[in-house]
Amino acid sequence: MSISKIVLVAFVWLALLSVGVGVWKLFVQPEQQARETERKKEQEQQTVDATKGTSRYQYDLACGLDAFSGYAVLRSPAFRDQLARQGIRMEMVDDNADYAKRMDALESGEIQLAAFPVDALLKISAQHNRLPATIIAIIDETRGADGMVAYKRRYPDVDSLNSPETRFVLVGDSPSETLTRVVMHDFDLSRLSKDPMQRVASADAILQAYRKATPSTNEVFVTWEPFISQLLENDQLHVLVDSSKFTGYIVDAIVVSRDFLLKEEEVVAKILESYFRSMNAFRDPAQMKELVLADAKLTSTSLTSAQADRLLKGIQWKNTQENYAHFGLRAEKVVHVEDILGRIASVLVASGGMEKDPTDGQFSRLFFDRPLAKLQSSNFLPEEVIRQEQQLVELNESQWSSLVPVGTLSVPELVFARGTANLSEVSRAVLDELAEKLRSWPAYYLRVEGNASSSGNIEANLSLAARRAEATVEYLKALGIPAARMKSVSGKAGQSRVVFTLGELPY
Repeated sequence: MSISKIVLVAFVWLALLSVGVGVWKLFVQPEQQARETERKKEQEQQTVDATKGTSRYQYDLACGLDAFSGYAVLRSPAFRDQLARQGIRMEMVDDNADYAKRMDALESGEIQLAAFPVDALLKISAQHNRLPATIIAIIDETRGADGMVAYKRRYPDVDSLNSPETRFVLVGDSPSETLTRVVMHDFDLSRLSKDPMQRVASADAILQAYRKATPSTNEVFVTWEPFISQLLENDQLHVLVDSSKFTGYIVDAIVVSRDFLLKEEEVVAKILESYFRSMNAFRDPAQMKELVLADAKLTSTSLTSAQADRLLKGIQWKNTQENYAHFGLRAEKVVHVEDILGRIASVLVASGGMEKDPTDGQFSRLFFDRPLAKLQSSNFLPEEVIRQEQQLVELNESQWSSLVPVGTLSVPELVFARGTANLSEVSRAVLDELAEKLRSWPAYYLRVEGNASSSGNIEANLSLAARRAEATVEYLKALGIPAARMKSVSGKAGQSRVVFTLGELPY
């Protein structure tokens, strides 16, 4: 064999050897190393498993929520410790109030429980066109922590909002939007534009819009504490209406994945027991304030002591006994969770907040009372008190005259038998709905004004109008609306209808 051929053969073999070495280094060796590494990990894991102790936790769960102060108990060390005693470890997952993401996480099993505003739960369920989660308890109801703030000069009362120029600056898909929809639905604001809401991304963006505003601005700022307090540092602004004036609309609930509930109902009952024991530990206002301030630091929320005081007045945390009542397990004068769902769904559908009610009117499909019933059967925390709605006191003539008008309610025109004060069937149905609306606004007095036609005998017309107003009040009294809240008054000639105006005593 010639030298050249020997060299060529050697070169080919060298090339093949190089390729083989390359293949081994690139593919075979890494695979062998990976298998060896995995084998060592398995051996290490077996060693750890063979020498580890017994964990105190049987369940590792997750709960979706955001930085709202109403959820402070869920984030508290007290709740974590109570869960640990039940063998439960729970991670709090903050999704920055992305309710769609929260619902997706519940449906996928990424989280098992969540804190949800009831209005957001209804809206997201409607968008999903299914009900993957259900309410098992009420956390809180905001009674002043959400409000509508405006310049006094431009908007002295709710009726002054009735203009196509009015713009509500608010965070979309938030309790602020629901508050706005309640006001738009219940008051006569027919002249508002088709969509008067100016939606922004955050409460900070609302403050930025306020800084650009003037006392004659058309903007109304709808937000929550502590941002309301920050706005009110300017004494030219005032609260037009806040969540302390109505009930059963801005409510937060604990919801649970139906899949998890079906598999682990006993665990769900243990979680509720842990939560309400923790809630009971903060029943003293000073302790709750301390918790809220500590929670603000935890969530990087700016909160002063004075703002915390206002926040505590604006949030009504619900204890165990109040939950029993809300779920119909105790006969008390509180709004049943089924009626809360009905009220909110009605407003959202009527105001365009959602296309349809996701329960098709069967609101019992969106709550589950058995875990609470289990607690009640064990006589759990019987010493807790159910707070009742404060009743309005009876007014004298001078006080009625001094009432500050809040706004005119949106009520279809009443129909009476011709020339009489006899209510028609249609009018009775209207007043039945009005009575429910009045129960939602327990903090206001009601003036029922009978106005008369300007044609014919004016004095006779005014007398008839007064009798119609009186008949209206009598019918509402028969429906359970307290007589002390209502007064029929004679109106004026020119508009033959009964007008309903809410008012409050001057501060």
